[in-house]
Amino acid sequence: MAQTIQGIRGMNDVLPQESSRWQFFEQVTREWLAAYGYSQIRMPIVESTHLFIRGVGEHTDIVEKEMYAFEDSLNGEKLTLRPEGTAGCVRACIEHGLLYNQTQRLWYTGPMFRHERPQKGRYRQFHQMGIEAFGFSTPDVDAEVIVMLADLWPRLGLSGMSLELNSLGDIEERAAHRAKLIQYLEGYIDILDEDSKRRLYTNPLRVLDTKNPDLQEMAENAPQLIDFLGEASKTHFETVKALLDDAGIAYTLNPRLVRGLDYYNRTVFEWTTTQLGAQSTVAAGGRYDGLVEQLGGKPCPAVGFAIGIERLMLLLEINEVAIPAQLPDAYVVHQGEAAARNAFTVARQLRAAGLNVIYHGGSGSFKSQFKKADQSGARFAVVIGEGEVASQTVNLKTLIGEQQGKQEIVPQDQLAQVIRSI
Repeated sequence: MAQTIQGIRGMNDVLPQESSRWQFFEQVTREWLAAYGYSQIRMPIVESTHLFIRGVGEHTDIVEKEMYAFEDSLNGEKLTLRPEGTAGCVRACIEHGLLYNQTQRLWYTGPMFRHERPQKGRYRQFHQMGIEAFGFSTPDVDAEVIVMLADLWPRLGLSGMSLELNSLGDIEERAAHRAKLIQYLEGYIDILDEDSKRRLYTNPLRVLDTKNPDLQEMAENAPQLIDFLGEASKTHFETVKALLDDAGIAYTLNPRLVRGLDYYNRTVFEWTTTQLGAQSTVAAGGRYDGLVEQLGGKPCPAVGFAIGIERLMLLLEINEVAIPAQLPDAYVVHQGEAAARNAFTVARQLRAAGLNVIYHGGSGSFKSQFKKADQSGARFAVVIGEGEVASQTVNLKTLIGEQQGKQEIVPQDQLAQVIRSI
């Protein structure tokens, strides 16, 4: 016997008993996104490696350590399985002229890929839902995308989410802070771990995001970017906070919140939970006004976020959120060759009338077929034997509800109407 082939570690199957949560999330979020005026865009999973080097940042962990990058064997082109969605969305908008003298509110969903050690809530193939709002420079849209997520949690039946907020300022302000921060960190060179030393001159803000307990005091006392903000950045951030206050949304200011991508400026935020251990961030995002120009487009302000779907699935499970069952209306059982053919036709007619119907495939005794009908969760069993074929009727049996066990003879041409009326 040939050896069985296992799935790749960190790239998981979603089995039928789990997929109902995913379908629930997808249905809720489609209605939620429509309520805010967002339209779907679909981008390819594979993009040019150079897109992420330019867009995400050459010295980020994603580009340096986590991307699934490879060379196309046909033409030598350097390609990458997308590690995030924003860069690809910006590329698509520039390429197809979606940003010229217009605004766009777009959403996308699908798998992303990062080569890292798999753990609960952190996988090599993971799924995100992201939104991007292009052409809006004012702080009200920053606040709106944060409020969007605050509105999503109760729609999903979730509570206990916390919002962390920070401002990264503009390029000149970050440059001034960066110089001061490097000078500060150089005074601690002897205690910096290898990751921090590597980031010191390429991405010093990420040093402050360290999880190393020995570096926490150093990080707490480091120069804070918010102290370097100019009047425009301060006013922008104060307006965001005022709008969140007006919406009744609580938040914590976190001056060490920097996000792991280079393209962010001004507002950044994370929605977190205490229910998932180390993987506490469920959704995160911010403003990235320079990315469109950085990727070859005309200057265009933008703001967005991404939701980690696997982490939301864990939260739905932990919180025992009731997922609406998607059960069949009827299960068609039959006995005999002529009955099987007739039942096949009846099942099609019921589906054409808008009902969800399972036709029993193959043979089997009525007893075994009724057992499967019960297991399916269908409300009715549609029973067809030789007598029903001759009279063009069915025996309609109620399987669940107050009238469980009730049977009645129904003409086949009235069956859909009778089921709907009950």
